Amino acid sequence: MDLLPAETSRIAQKHGFRSLKLVHVSMDDVLGEKPVGVDYGRLDNGLYYYVRSNSKPRMRAALALAVKVGSVLEEEDERGVAHIVEHLAFCATEKYTNHDIVKFLESIGAEFGACQNASTSADETIYELLVPVDKPELLSHAISVLAEFSSEVRVSAKDLEKERGAVLEEYRGSRNANGRMQDSHWVLMMEGSRYAERLPIGLEKVIRTVSSETVKQFYRKWYHLHHMAVVAVGDFSDTQSVVELIKTHFGQKFSPYDPPNIPYFPVPSHDEPRFSYFVESEAAGSAVMISCKMPVGELKTVKDYRDSLAEAMFHCALNQRFFKISRRKDPPYFSCSSAADVLVRPMKAYIITSTCKEKGTVEALESILMEVARVRLHGFSDREISTVRALMVSEIESAYLERDQMQSTSLRDEYLQHFLHNEPVVGIEYEAQLQKTILPQISAAEVSKYAGNFRTSSSCVIKTVEPRATSTVDDLRTAVMKVNSLEEQRNISLWDEQNIPDEIFSTKPDPGDTLQQHEFSSIGVTELLLSNGMRVCYKCTDFLDDQVLFTGFAYGGLSELSESEYFSCSMGSTIAGEIGIFGHRPSVLMDLLAGKRAEVGTKVGAYMRTFSGDCSPSDLETALQLVYQLFTTDVVPGEEVKIVMQMAEEAIHAQERDPYTAFTNRVRELNYGNSYFFRPIRISDLRKVDPQRACEYFNNCFKDPSTFTVVIVGNIDPAVSRPLILQYLGGIPKPPEPILHFNRDDLKGLPFTFPASIIREVVRSPMVEAQCSVQLSFPVELKNETMIEEIHFVGFLSKLLETKIMQVLRFEHGQIYSVGVSVFLGGNKPSRTGDVRGDISINFSCDPDLSSVLVDLVLDEIARLQQEGTSDEDVSTILEIEQRAHENGLQENYYWLDRILRSYQSRVYAGDVGASFEIQDEGRIKVRESLRPSIAQLALQRIIPFPCRKQYSVVILMPRTSRLQLLKSFIPSLPNNSCKDAKILASIAGVVFLALTLWRYSRSTGKS
Repeated sequence: MDLLPAETSRIAQKHGFRSLKLVHVSMDDVLGEKPVGVDYGRLDNGLYYYVRSNSKPRMRAALALAVKVGSVLEEEDERGVAHIVEHLAFCATEKYTNHDIVKFLESIGAEFGACQNASTSADETIYELLVPVDKPELLSHAISVLAEFSSEVRVSAKDLEKERGAVLEEYRGSRNANGRMQDSHWVLMMEGSRYAERLPIGLEKVIRTVSSETVKQFYRKWYHLHHMAVVAVGDFSDTQSVVELIKTHFGQKFSPYDPPNIPYFPVPSHDEPRFSYFVESEAAGSAVMISCKMPVGELKTVKDYRDSLAEAMFHCALNQRFFKISRRKDPPYFSCSSAADVLVRPMKAYIITSTCKEKGTVEALESILMEVARVRLHGFSDREISTVRALMVSEIESAYLERDQMQSTSLRDEYLQHFLHNEPVVGIEYEAQLQKTILPQISAAEVSKYAGNFRTSSSCVIKTVEPRATSTVDDLRTAVMKVNSLEEQRNISLWDEQNIPDEIFSTKPDPGDTLQQHEFSSIGVTELLLSNGMRVCYKCTDFLDDQVLFTGFAYGGLSELSESEYFSCSMGSTIAGEIGIFGHRPSVLMDLLAGKRAEVGTKVGAYMRTFSGDCSPSDLETALQLVYQLFTTDVVPGEEVKIVMQMAEEAIHAQERDPYTAFTNRVRELNYGNSYFFRPIRISDLRKVDPQRACEYFNNCFKDPSTFTVVIVGNIDPAVSRPLILQYLGGIPKPPEPILHFNRDDLKGLPFTFPASIIREVVRSPMVEAQCSVQLSFPVELKNETMIEEIHFVGFLSKLLETKIMQVLRFEHGQIYSVGVSVFLGGNKPSRTGDVRGDISINFSCDPDLSSVLVDLVLDEIARLQQEGTSDEDVSTILEIEQRAHENGLQENYYWLDRILRSYQSRVYAGDVGASFEIQDEGRIKVRESLRPSIAQLALQRIIPFPCRKQYSVVILMPRTSRLQLLKSFIPSLPNNSCKDAKILASIAGVVFLALTLWRYSRSTGKS
């Protein structure tokens, strides 16, 4: 790998965009129907193909099979079948059986998982693969898999029964609060159309009972090559050989019947708005959704493209206003955003979504409608449109500069849109020229006219969501009529614009000096020690021409605080962020940064304080100015504190309504103890927060530059960036006395202990619809002397466990949709001595009635792996998955940033980051080379308790039995005597009510 910077300077590249010639076009000019930059064609059997060579990531190919078949084509007894077909494709085909496709994908390092490989919507089904192509046979094999999906999916009764449980679990997972809210809004939006009754997940009854013959008939009827396209984008030496592979695997397939006509299902318009007041007891908060439907427009000419740009500018400008309103004193909502989206084949919608305080939906609705009406009456200002134009130019400039570094998956998705939705593909070069030509010509008046599409008389659907009923549909209607009346009377004032300074700050700091410089050539990094004590390490890369990433960290965080100070100080980042941590309020900073790609954020954790940034190389100065402002700004609490505390209180109430809160709280309490650090914040804790102390603590967290190490990775030119580093990082004043200056070995550790015995608990929460979640955890203790290798073993073993448990619970028993294995070692202080403790947790959701049985199956499988070991094939699979992820990471700035940071934070770091990096790398290689079934078996015995049933915790979330169900459970089988039944029922009801009342009383008194 070339660790040296590319020869082409960033400035020359920047000038390359700015000197890009404008195009002379007529609005009637037609955008080409044939996609640019790709081998595009159609086989004799009707299949379309798109093939393009692209080298990012190296030696990888992004493949897809798109099918213009979705749930809208299902008959009543088939509701959910399109999605079932998608599942069965990975289960078995004529060539591959018993999930052999999944095994193949994992064996070559192409992971299989929930929502990773396929999706079904109302109008289409898409199968996706990301596969290595460093071996010639792999690409051919992967294309043959897509060919099997197109016409050879095996739909047997046995296959269906095996996969039915996984589909049911996916269905059950969608029946949470968000799923119910989304489904109800969809039905309201699509009312009067077939789409309203054809949600892709289908009906539970159909999923449980549909026959394999019905599924097979749907597959044979609709899966026709005339309605399909295969896309291949990857690191190919030549595209023609890939086209030949497609012809080899697809060319001989011919359907025995003519392609079926894909019906067009219109969505009717309506003049009167539709209202819905949705009460959802598990809702995360109160919300407002406004949708205005319209037909999908064509994108064929330059004028159509110009209109799409103006429409995008409208939503961007409107969102800027919404953000500024949300940052006012006593705002009507916490957040609000507007967007346009194509929802189904014949229809798109303008959609505004907003979150607000409880009992605040009517106020939020009125404010949103008022702002759109204000735009209709007065329009956007020239300054607002200038700001939006700068943002859009910045985006297209970034895309143009990285035109040769686009991810293959992004290009694949572009060609999928061309096939499925007829979106033109004109090439980034021409699109950049078009935008550079057109954007300056689009006026504020032209943008403002799109507010006309947001009228409540334009097929409008208004929906509010609240956890408890506090208003009515009539209240919503009244709000609409009020705004309409004010608009008719032109009684809505102009937008009140803020004064925005020209620069982030007026006087630049004096630059610091470089006291020391070290080159670590083995990893291509340079380290500087600045005169204020800050250590800066940078690595020049050429992975992305328009990306620079950086993170600064210092030891010492929330673990140093007493319980009395913890709650105030833990709110410091939130309160300070709302006030403005860079010397300006967030709403002002948004305009100041318009047209610049520079973001900086902060985090205060248990043992560290960090700031992180992402910017364009040309905006590195701006990003570093923000860091300087972070260290030199003293945040003082003001009126913003009220809204922060209100949002925090709403969030706590939302957690209390969430059935999963009691579950996650109990997991934390069991596995980590009842320390205030792990305990969720409560309303009573919130009342103790001192905003003044919160801001003081935050200010001190980012005050002393001598405590920070900063790592910068990306397309930087040292000749340009080093003077900026010296000025804005080196120029940060060092305080006369150290502030929050900690030795990593002396930090206070968090108090947590894993239970010493076996714990199996069921947590019951009230639920609207039954959900069940399982977490099985094992303690982990890694010895200090073998820490480097052991951490890599933990990574490999967690992947092995995930793969094997998936095979057992889903592929053998068909009872789950997905499983996750996670490792927690974050509770340990970053001392260079002592062992590291944590846990490995296995998470899955399932049928509540089967949860305990599935837990035992998992324990059986882990016990088998500990006692008998795993297979060579399993070891080879996890090694391949890790290697492919490593190879992909080596081509990404984020990966290098993380590895260099970990090298500084490693226990073996002793002042030489290059040596620390190499030791960690050697540890990884050593583990890879040693990993065999016997070694994996010994590692499983060593890292988690052996035998595994000796020590673990299991927490299962189950639905709480309702009072009615509880009442029924008390009722014995009695003769059919209504009078006697009534008396018995009444007496039992009285006993149960008293018991429940006393139980509630005992709980409340226990808390007081």
